[in-house]
Amino acid sequence: LAAIAAENEDESSVNYKAPAQKSLKEIQELDADDESLRKYKEALLGGVAEVVEDPNVSNVQVTRMTLMCETATKPLFLDLEGDLEKFKKNPIVLKEGVEYKIKITFKVNKEIVSGLRYNQQTFRKGVKVDKSNYMVGSYGPRPKEAYEFLTPLEEAPKGM
Repeated sequence: LAAIAAENEDESSVNYKAPAQKSLKEIQELDADDESLRKYKEALLGGVAEVVEDPNVSNVQVTRMTLMCETATKPLFLDLEGDLEKFKKNPIVLKEGVEYKIKITFKVNKEIVSGLRYNQQTFRKGVKVDKSNYMVGSYGPRPKEAYEFLTPLEEAPKGM
């Protein structure tokens, strides 16, 4: 079983190499004389004045996670901007086999984020039973407005 689990952990290597990271300022200064390209960048990226310059603030900031389930009366909201200790003391427990989705609300504060991924591990009775990895996408800085990502339908583990 350990060999099978180790085999499942390996992700196939892809020969993709991301382009060199450029700062937001460098991107906006490129082709500054091209009016149409300047307007296009402004529409995609917004104003530079909005960008958070505080070095203590992370570039991607997850503000809320919402657990949505068809069988539940209402969604369960987890506000991640406050004290996280109460979530550690009271973990979320799902019924066996229930189908759910997770909506992640996040902000991008400083630089463009490319290839953002969401990794989820599911445990049953302390044993990891599932691992999901989703491509969230690429986003420009928008510290005042939040982005949202909705995971595909998942099923809580059952049996064992």
